Amino acid sequence: MQTHLSDAARQLPRADEAERILRSCVHCGFCTATCPTYQLLGDELDGPRGRIYLIKQVLEGQPVSASTQQHLDRCLSCRNCETTCPSGVRYHDLLDIGRAEVDRQVPRPLGQRLLRGGLRAVVPQPAALQALVRAGQVLRPLLPAGLKAKLPATVAAPGARPAPRHARRILLLEGCVQQALSPNTNAATARLLDRLGISVEAVREAGCCGAVDYHLDAQAQGLDRARRTIDAWWPALEAGVEAIVQTASGCGAFIRDYGHLLADDPRYAAKAARVSALSRDLVQVLQDEPLERLGLCAEQRLAFHCPCTLQHALKLGGAVEGVLARLGFHLTPVPDGHLCCGSAGTYSLTQPALARQLRDNRLNALESGQPQLIATANIGCQLHLDGAGRTPVRHWIEIVEAALATEVPHA
Repeated sequence: MQTHLSDAARQLPRADEAERILRSCVHCGFCTATCPTYQLLGDELDGPRGRIYLIKQVLEGQPVSASTQQHLDRCLSCRNCETTCPSGVRYHDLLDIGRAEVDRQVPRPLGQRLLRGGLRAVVPQPAALQALVRAGQVLRPLLPAGLKAKLPATVAAPGARPAPRHARRILLLEGCVQQALSPNTNAATARLLDRLGISVEAVREAGCCGAVDYHLDAQAQGLDRARRTIDAWWPALEAGVEAIVQTASGCGAFIRDYGHLLADDPRYAAKAARVSALSRDLVQVLQDEPLERLGLCAEQRLAFHCPCTLQHALKLGGAVEGVLARLGFHLTPVPDGHLCCGSAGTYSLTQPALARQLRDNRLNALESGQPQLIATANIGCQLHLDGAGRTPVRHWIEIVEAALATEVPHA
């Protein structure tokens, strides 16, 4: 694609990167066929190719409007288009660059500013989020249906974690939303890894990975959180942990990008690159372990919802399904498994109508094989899908641990 950046755009920190990405696009349109919002809305500007044109116009100095902002806001950042693209266009990086420039030029309405600011203030703070959820559960009968769907009916107690006792050690990201609303996910992970001879170290000072800020109009603050996370982890990395593991693929995708996003930071470039290199989704750890030692022969019927961040960002589509099959679970077929459920971080709150349509379509596909449970690998997807009140949705590691608990121990 031919492009001529304006003089103002050439002063942007990522101008050269934006120009390279724009020029790599060959207008083929394959991306529109797999774009969830294009499928729903049928508008070229609500598909990747249209959004690329909009960002090109912005960077060439053409007028920017609230309509431009709306079309970019509607993007789920699911990166399905990147999986489809034969030219390897790094669409998500271009979107980040374009969104930042559009948000600089187009002030948001007060309601949007309050919503986004409120999410940034609360979501990365587990204690505040827990307090709000507890209050919401007390007031649940009085809440409107849309808000009720965002609140989990119950939050399972995490249970005890084993003390570190093995030579093999990993760091585990505690996260923010998952720590508040599904604390048993990481606890179950620690217990299962302990059975396999791997000890988990948690560094609670690491806090939020930065993704929430970064994707809600506050990229600089998101990168500051990334730096604080790196600083918190660094002593453990220096002491020789073998990996930094995430049980939420959304966090994992952002951490995997630390090296790229901080490449021009002289203080953090090398550290960020090391953190990204050591970053692993939980399934990457377990798929190389002798799972047969667990003695599990599960027979539950599961449908697996593969989060976009797992299959399109981390390129781990099929990995969790492979582990679950090894453990004996019966996986039901899921049509159009590449499509997004509509959670997409805070998208279900900033674009609720589109998110509900995508959620219902995804649940129809997931339930078509009549599973007993739906498993997933990302807290956002879990809460969004489970909020419909249909087939229960759980993190796959909790389902595995629960099945282990029902097994008769071997003599």
